[in-house]
Amino acid sequence: MDITILGIESSCDDTSAAVLHNNILLSNCIASQAVHIKYGGVIPELASRAHQQNIIPVVDTALKEAGKTLDDIDAIAFTRGPGLVGSLLVGVSFTKGLSIAGNIPMVEVNHLQGHILSHFIDLPDRKLPHPDFPFLCLLVSGGHTQIVKVSSPLEFEIVGTTIDDAAGEAFDKCAKVMGLPYPGGPVIDKLAQEGNPKAFNFAHPHVDGYDYSFSGLKTSFLYTLRDAVKEDPDFVEKNKADLCASLQHTIVEILIKNLRRAAKDLGIRDIATGGGVSANSGLRNGLVEAGKKYGWRVFLPEFKFTTDNAAMIAMAGYFRYRNGEFSSLDVSPVARLEEMQH
Repeated sequence: MDITILGIESSCDDTSAAVLHNNILLSNCIASQAVHIKYGGVIPELASRAHQQNIIPVVDTALKEAGKTLDDIDAIAFTRGPGLVGSLLVGVSFTKGLSIAGNIPMVEVNHLQGHILSHFIDLPDRKLPHPDFPFLCLLVSGGHTQIVKVSSPLEFEIVGTTIDDAAGEAFDKCAKVMGLPYPGGPVIDKLAQEGNPKAFNFAHPHVDGYDYSFSGLKTSFLYTLRDAVKEDPDFVEKNKADLCASLQHTIVEILIKNLRRAAKDLGIRDIATGGGVSANSGLRNGLVEAGKKYGWRVFLPEFKFTTDNAAMIAMAGYFRYRNGEFSSLDVSPVARLEEMQH
């Protein structure tokens, strides 16, 4: 059975719409919001207003680029959560209106599961590598760091998670202290290419199981800067590249250490990653090297699927559609992961 899904994503500050025919991506349109840069972080009220302005033209463009109309759409997949409630509300409300107008069923999607299932998208001109089930996914987005065991497109088990800051938050907060622009992760990644990853030693956490902690690393980084700046006010400027390289190296080491333990204990060799931080070159290179060392098959997402995008929402919606999992019109957005039903 051929299925055409319209995906809608509005969990944070990117408005996105995509059209998927089975698992083949026909279009993926994203409107980003530059307004947040001067504030050093996403302002929820500004984000929701921008979604209201962007969502109609973005959906219209996605349909046109795919060569489809609403009559061709079998279901609308939308992000229910987690995310910013105001931003999610725009996407959920728009989906409801479109569903009623076109008599099209709705499928709710867990945003984080969308990142994981982006590995099953194919492009019109080429088939991308897909992991086999079960596989482990290191999910590293702005506010989440998790190791997820994926037994099927509908079966997910979080085996490790952060107990405080996420990896993306550690990047952004440390970048802010150094006076780098927001978002800090990509800037640190770029500067790290020019630095020595072993120039500075930062704290490694000691956490039981496969869970993560980045608060100690962040504190260690802040203390290093505080003490050094007392001696030399220009310390950060002189050592910016080395600081970025050392910070990135430490975060990647922490991420891969627990991932390796989980893979070994669970006997899983297919390893994937997803989320915004999965675009980080240090992490991507580290996973490739770990794959060679430990005999893993490593799956890295295309760069266009690392950020928040509707293609991954449509992909997750496709699997739920096939399983007959539809949403009713009384569905509401949820901010926290714990509130998601699946």
